[in-house]
Amino acid sequence: MDTAEALELALELADLADGITMERFRAHDLKVTTKPDLTPVSEADEAVERAIRERLGESTGHLVLGEEFGTVAGDALADSEYRWIIDPIDGTKSYVRGVPIWATLIGLERAGELIVGVASAPALGMRWWAGRGLGAFRDGERISVSSVAALDDAQLSFAWDTSERFYADGVGNKLVDLSHRCWRTRGIGDFWQHLLVAEGAFDVAIDPIVSLWDIAALIPIVEEAGGRWTAVDGRADVDAGGFVCTNGLLHDAVIASLT
Repeated sequence: MDTAEALELALELADLADGITMERFRAHDLKVTTKPDLTPVSEADEAVERAIRERLGESTGHLVLGEEFGTVAGDALADSEYRWIIDPIDGTKSYVRGVPIWATLIGLERAGELIVGVASAPALGMRWWAGRGLGAFRDGERISVSSVAALDDAQLSFAWDTSERFYADGVGNKLVDLSHRCWRTRGIGDFWQHLLVAEGAFDVAIDPIVSLWDIAALIPIVEEAGGRWTAVDGRADVDAGGFVCTNGLLHDAVIASLT
């Protein structure tokens, strides 16, 4: 499967997911439970992941890693060169409260390299996608990062949702200090802030705590748009647990302020 074919399939999967998520968004009888880590999961999260796994099982022999079901039994027999990484609803806390800032995130890794990313936010009426070497797009329009080269001129977004996350490793105070050096700060959170960097609306976006499925789809989009990403400590490691996206020009200055 080449990159263009994989991207076409990822967009098809996003269509499938959008149909499920929008049908249950703001439904009065939406079922929500709590996972062992005390984060919510809705029936829509699970339905989307099951539907995507079923579709991939019909059309590929690839591994699938999803937030809700991990790498399930049987996947060990799959073609290990390719791995789909799925977050059925990034922003479940928003989804269950009726806030439209959520998305299905679909990434594809080939031999350890993330080559395809799709982020579909149907309640916002927007979708972003990229394929390695094919460019990055929002709703069919090619996107690219900004040319802002000084923190004084930069628009920053960062987010946390608990005091524990704010105080972890002192990152919260560092984020606040960084915001005072920037032109303007807004806290959008989840997938959207990083995609706003990719399309040049923001210059820096920071989420100090993430999992692989939160960022796998975003990385090809940010990179194909000309941006740069690392963890908070500056490592380009998808398993490092944090995510900093910039337009590239500001990245070193941002990381220096956080470490």
